[in-house]
Amino acid sequence: MKRFLAYILIFLILCFSIPIIFTSKAKPTISNNTENKEEQQTVADYDYKQYNTVKLLHTSTNKVEELGLDEYLYGVVSGAEKVHLYSLEQEAEMPASFEKEALKAQAVVARTYTLYKIINGGKKHGNANICDSSTCCQAWISKEKRLERWKEENRTEYWNKIVSAVNETKGKMITYNGKPINAFFHSNSGGYTEAPLNVWGGSGYPYLKSVETSGEDAYNQYSSKATFTKKEFEEKIKKVHSNFKIDFSKEECIKIKEYTEGNRVKLIKIGNLELSGVEVRTLLSLRSANFKVTIEKDNIIFEVTGYGHGVGMSQTGADSLAKQGKSYEEIIHHFYSGVKVQDI
Repeated sequence: MKRFLAYILIFLILCFSIPIIFTSKAKPTISNNTENKEEQQTVADYDYKQYNTVKLLHTSTNKVEELGLDEYLYGVVSGAEKVHLYSLEQEAEMPASFEKEALKAQAVVARTYTLYKIINGGKKHGNANICDSSTCCQAWISKEKRLERWKEENRTEYWNKIVSAVNETKGKMITYNGKPINAFFHSNSGGYTEAPLNVWGGSGYPYLKSVETSGEDAYNQYSSKATFTKKEFEEKIKKVHSNFKIDFSKEECIKIKEYTEGNRVKLIKIGNLELSGVEVRTLLSLRSANFKVTIEKDNIIFEVTGYGHGVGMSQTGADSLAKQGKSYEEIIHHFYSGVKVQDI
């Protein structure tokens, strides 16, 4: 009898235990990875047609990696903090601490620039569409390296902010007459952007005009100073112009003769030479061609306004406009004249 009761008791325990075992849910594991639901919305969510993927050349290894277009843009918008000053292409990527609408504008600009390069780049990089160098195409950095360079307490917020900026503008590009524009951008315009004609010559682009942007003087990139001894100054000029001569005893041995519409130096007389402001910027590694020159005893002092070539969207200007309540589309229309923001 006791054995029979024991069997019944075991049977009842099993009846109650089995449903609990099979219906209970496993506890979720906590990941240390910086993830976001936004990031799971991959490029497959939007049909970019023939532009669904980007073949990216890694210049350090000379290897080509194929990425989804928006996945590639995560690494462009997050960018590299080290800025290349004198590139004829894109000079800096936008800090993740900037306003969300500014980051969204940067995402659309970067997507547009990428498509422009794919369509017009030819076989410059062999089988690749674009490279990861800011001195040639557009800076790109992997998620892992980007996270390493941010402070730990900012990593999740910043990465999710970038992913969200790209995903919320998914499919958007900037066009002029129905085609993607050459969407140049730079760090700080010094208050006025520049027409490309005054930087690189040529016929220019009708959508890239000089425009005024308020609030850029609030950023560290707005002003800088470069000081050279007279000897250093002469040596730097003579590296390119071996016939250079200057008599510092003459009052107008250095004289700015003409400015561009964007307030940059167009033409400057230095000794026996007449040079463009862009060339002086390159020769002396100045942040901008918007500068004033003074001579104090044995020193030549350049007071520089702005950071970068000044063409297209100013990143600090975009952030300033976003702080004023402008949307990403309004920011884009401010810097690029006569364009449309439309789906690919």
